Amino acid sequence: MNYSKTGSQSILVVDDELSMREFLQIMLEKEDYEVTLAKNGKQAVSLIGKKNFDLVLCDIKLGDLTGLDVLRAAKKKNHKVVAIMISAYATTETAVEAMNEGAYDFVPKPFDNNELLNTISHALNFQSTVAATLDDDGNKGETDLHFKRIVGSSPRMMHIYELIKQVAQSKINVLITGESGTGKEAIARAIHEQSKRGKNSFVVLNCGGIPEALMESELFGHKKGAFTGAANDKKGLFEEAHEGTIFLDEIGELSHGLQVKLLRAVQERIFKRVGGVKDIEVDIRIISATNKNLEKEVIDGHFREDLFYRLNVIEIKVPALRERKSDIRALAQFFFEKYSVEMGKTITKVSSYAIDMLNKYDFPGNVRELENIIERSVALSTTNIILPESLSISIHKRRWIEGMEKKRFDLEEVSNGVALDKILEEIESAYLKKAIDCCNGNKSKAAVLLDISFRSMRYRLSKLNIS
Repeated sequence: MNYSKTGSQSILVVDDELSMREFLQIMLEKEDYEVTLAKNGKQAVSLIGKKNFDLVLCDIKLGDLTGLDVLRAAKKKNHKVVAIMISAYATTETAVEAMNEGAYDFVPKPFDNNELLNTISHALNFQSTVAATLDDDGNKGETDLHFKRIVGSSPRMMHIYELIKQVAQSKINVLITGESGTGKEAIARAIHEQSKRGKNSFVVLNCGGIPEALMESELFGHKKGAFTGAANDKKGLFEEAHEGTIFLDEIGELSHGLQVKLLRAVQERIFKRVGGVKDIEVDIRIISATNKNLEKEVIDGHFREDLFYRLNVIEIKVPALRERKSDIRALAQFFFEKYSVEMGKTITKVSSYAIDMLNKYDFPGNVRELENIIERSVALSTTNIILPESLSISIHKRRWIEGMEKKRFDLEEVSNGVALDKILEEIESAYLKKAIDCCNGNKSKAAVLLDISFRSMRYRLSKLNIS
């Protein structure tokens, strides 16, 4: 189990099935939660009026009032309460309506026990985090812990935030290392903005994106007539960045010849324009970035050792997204809000089941790939709540499924155009049929083999129309 909790937190369980109430009580009390039970909506509303609960776990269909009525009563009493809705009759429309009313998430029955506990833990952690930024009317405060453009609160990111604060006020050179798409430029900008140079220029040069013949002129500028086509004097980016910061991205792509010419500028902040004879002195901060192992490049003779040590006074190592998956929820929400505004949509929430799907993917393209997936999802979304089926990840389906399963049946026939829920239904159907076959048609034994209850077995067979 990978869920976690702190302190003794109170949960109101609302379900009209006695067996379900008792099961949830046993499971939750085993995790040291304080549990109160309500057998219908009216009793739940009455209990909510007498006590503040940290979380409400409520079925949608209750017989008298609906789960949504209970949700509204809970939110009216305490806007900081978190609510998770559960139902055996889950539809996209029901989930969207519940989350629009303020539910944290929607969990379909039958549920996986550990997944439900994880969802509860995430919900309570979310409550404690958000509560610190809300005023008494439930409005967001103006806290800004992550320099506006960097998102994440994992231990490794918190360490990076501290490094940013420490190095920002100095002039020392910084080398930012990490895989492509991890956000190295965002960290460089944060260092610049936190420094005394923050109001001056932040100049970016992609060292791998400019032909070598033009790179020297791009860096240091040129004099009129220095080469064919040089019709006028031109400032280089080092001059443009005077009293500001220059960010040399993909520094490992520079040729040996340019490394030699860059060394003096890095060391003394002095250089000559191409075709010029006059030394030009600048006051700049130099931040570099690379997705290569520069130490290995030095050993292999591809990068100058003296330049490496000049650039690498302080190194900031940015983790890959797969190494900080606890940040995926916050990153996803950030990008959904960003693109919702840009596209004029009103996407307000992301289901934890959608986040769970993202968590099961390794993101070789890191944060940039996650942003791309979410931009497409927002563009194609027809609701204001992001559910698993809303995620536009068709090109990643097979890798995700293969990562989750041990490929006990062939998926080669599945096309990219098939909806993810259809693929999952086929997987579930294949497992159920195989289990029944192995048990010679005995469904009770098949349920034991699959480690699910017979009731759950019947529900799944009915849902998938398996006779």
